[in-house]
This record gives sequence, structure tokens and C-alpha cells, in this order.
Amino acid sequence: MSAEPLSPPTGLPLMRQRWSQLLFAHWPVAPEVLRPYLPARLELDLFEGQAWLGVVPFTMSGIRPLGLPAVPGLSNLHELNVRTYARLDGVPGVWFLSLDASLALGVWAARTLFHLPYLHARMSLTRTGHTLRAQAERTHRGAAPARFAAAWTPGTALPQAQPGSLAYFLTERYYLYTAGPEVAHAATGSTLWRGKVYHQPWTLREATLSTWESTVVESHGLPTPAGPPVLYAADSLDVWIQELRRV
Repeated sequence: MSAEPLSPPTGLPLMRQRWSQLLFAHWPVAPEVLRPYLPARLELDLFEGQAWLGVVPFTMSGIRPLGLPAVPGLSNLHELNVRTYARLDGVPGVWFLSLDASLALGVWAARTLFHLPYLHARMSLTRTGHTLRAQAERTHRGAAPARFAAAWTPGTALPQAQPGSLAYFLTERYYLYTAGPEVAHAATGSTLWRGKVYHQPWTLREATLSTWESTVVESHGLPTPAGPPVLYAADSLDVWIQELRRV
């Protein structure tokens, strides 16, 4: 099972936001390549024996604590994350190697309150006609430099991804794991948090890639992904975020 069946959030969600202009780009990677980047307690989540590495640009908007209005200038950002997939005690989730983001306050809050490896970056994500373009340059002090530029065109809507399919494994994720904002130290630490997110199933689309220039994977000391990525564009959706709990 790659993700738990969709269910409404239990308890009180902390935050609401909207995700849009999203591209999932993934490559298969030998498990032994990614294993050193995860804490010993986490098991790599594999699809038919293969680990997967993802690069995901998107826009996050309407960010607000539950019950409060969004604050102009502080509620929108662009994000670019590098991720793989893990599980603990049978619960599958996302493991982030980095999350570059364009809003300094958002980076501070995510690192401080959610223990996530967010990094400062200059970013843009724009649409011209049907084509989306994302650009990022990491500016976080002390972090390895990285740049990203991609352009893609979303295409025909795909049938809803079903459990057991690769599309479901790569996109329908309702938990995340983190061990602190410094991934280089997190992999050797003993503290681990698990957070839950809730959203409706993704509406995935075919995607045609016209530009891809990136060093975000290589900034982690990983080899350049080989071959064309598995691509899915995704329609916008609303997301509820719940608190992280130590596990």
C-alpha cells in the first residue's frame, strides 16, 4: 500500500493552503543510493523493488492558520522540493531532502515550527498561454548552491490514480516525515516527526516538458538522474495541514 485511503482530517487542522501550478517529475533510483539520506528508523518505500526520487515545483497560496484570514504578502509562495518516499510502522509518507521556497518568513516558520528542511531561494512560477515556467536560485546561507529552470505544458486529464499504480504511489501521499531542518544531521539523529495532510485526490494530467535545467538533486551529492522523468502535471486543490507528532 503506497498511501492510506483518503479520509477526512481527524482532530483540528492547524493550517489551510492551496497548491497549484504543480509538476511531479520522478526518476527510478537504486535503493542503496538513497538509503544514506534517511534515518535508520525509516524504511525506504519502494515500488516493485525500486526507490523513486522526485523534484516538484508548485505555488502555495492562501496560507493561513485555521480560523484566521490570509495575510497579504505573507500567504503566497513558490516551492521546489526534492523528495523520496519512506515508511515507518507500515505508514507511508514523503521524505524531503530539501524544500526551496521564496518567502523568507515561510522558510523560518517551516524550519522552526515544523522541523522541515526549507531553504531560502529566489523563485518565480509563471504561466504563458498553456505553458508553465519555474525558475529558482537557492540563496540560503551555508547551503549548497542550486539552480532550477523548467517549462512544461499540462495536457489531457488522466483517469484518477488507483491504489497499486505507479501514479498513485508517487502522488497520493497523506503523511510526511522529518527529522529536523538540517538533513545532513537528520539522517544520523534519533528524533523523528510524522505529519498528516488531507486533500481530495489529485486530478493528474499528461505533461510535456520543453525545458529542464537543474542542479537541485546534485546539490545533495546525488548523481544526475538518468533518462527522461516520469511526469504528471496536477490541477489545483485545497490542502489541510495537521500538527507534526514525534514518533
